[in-house]
Amino acid sequence: MFYTIVVAKKIPNQYDGYNMRATFANIYMGNLRNNIEQVQGKLSPGVKLCIPVKADAYGHGAVPVAHTAVDCGADYLAVAAVSEGVELRKAGITLPILVLSLPQPSEFTEIIERHLTPSLCDSELIKMLNVTATAMGRRVPIHLKVDTGMGRIGCSPKEAPDLAKLIFQSQGVSLEGVFTHFAVSDSLLPEDVAYTKRQIETFQRVIQSIRDLGIEPGICHAANSAAVFQYPEAHFDMVRPGLVIYGYYPGDITEEYLNGKNPQAPVHLKPLMDVRSSIVAIKQVKRGESISYGRQWVAQEDCHVGVIPAGYGDGLLRRYGENLQVTINGRLYPVCGRICMDQCMIYLGVDSPVSRWDEVIVFGPREHGALQSAQDIADKAGTISYEITCGIDQRVPRVYKDE
Repeated sequence: MFYTIVVAKKIPNQYDGYNMRATFANIYMGNLRNNIEQVQGKLSPGVKLCIPVKADAYGHGAVPVAHTAVDCGADYLAVAAVSEGVELRKAGITLPILVLSLPQPSEFTEIIERHLTPSLCDSELIKMLNVTATAMGRRVPIHLKVDTGMGRIGCSPKEAPDLAKLIFQSQGVSLEGVFTHFAVSDSLLPEDVAYTKRQIETFQRVIQSIRDLGIEPGICHAANSAAVFQYPEAHFDMVRPGLVIYGYYPGDITEEYLNGKNPQAPVHLKPLMDVRSSIVAIKQVKRGESISYGRQWVAQEDCHVGVIPAGYGDGLLRRYGENLQVTINGRLYPVCGRICMDQCMIYLGVDSPVSRWDEVIVFGPREHGALQSAQDIADKAGTISYEITCGIDQRVPRVYKDE
């Protein structure tokens, strides 16, 4: 990925001396620090903070985000793949790194050499890692994953004590933590609230069943973004907020809900990313003429159409279609015609004040001029804000701003 560190108020473009294409993403590191502080303010003393930086920190850039997280007092980082952990180690990150997905046996040596912490949940992988670690003369910390109702990876609650005992009795591995993940903690539906509370109670029983064997479970953790704010009883020894760190609210746990629930301790998250481009051409289109593939959009009157050099190859997915709007000079303008791989067209209207080279903001924080966020796009597209930010391709340069 292309990284640029800019400590400046001015938006860089091709005329400012930056060797960069017209389409780029600003990452506001001050907003990252704000969001981490918002989470830390909800934690009891002694509760650790694990910040997920998987999927290139949800599209924001794993290495810069990880360095800032360290500076802000994070205790752990979490990744999905061993390769993501290796990238952080090569960048000088020494904080403990938890690998959330199950590793391949071929990755065991890398895990051990890079001092990564794997998540395991079955006897076969535990025994295999133990053999490798013992042969290397090492003892590897493991976090045991328990499935309390997510239905993804994890051992059953009944299996957890025996697996904890297996780890405890092994020479090459040690039990550093036990964790689970919530399925519907971001929902306020009564049945989902009850389901999450059952998950919490199940996890509490798992922890106790391990302790009943005389084994210390280590760092117990469960809370994701929603649970950090909605279920303080699920904080245990550590929390793992993902989405809120990047400035978006999870599901029903909105800013309005949180601040209505506890107006004495308001929460205000700030999105980190905005995506910008420029109008590189303006076309005069006659009534009845069509725009883009498939001739799906036909002008209803003589009008102007702008072109921006950004498309689904950059993360503006084709399925967004005409639901996607962009901000130009403080107004929203809709996409017209199908989004192409590298370009899309913007309907500017009949008497448009827009000029060639005017800046376009696809989405971003409102305090930086955007009139829509990744959440707004997600709502129209029937998806979640994570997918929007993760989908911004690595060919889109990231410019890191210390503001």
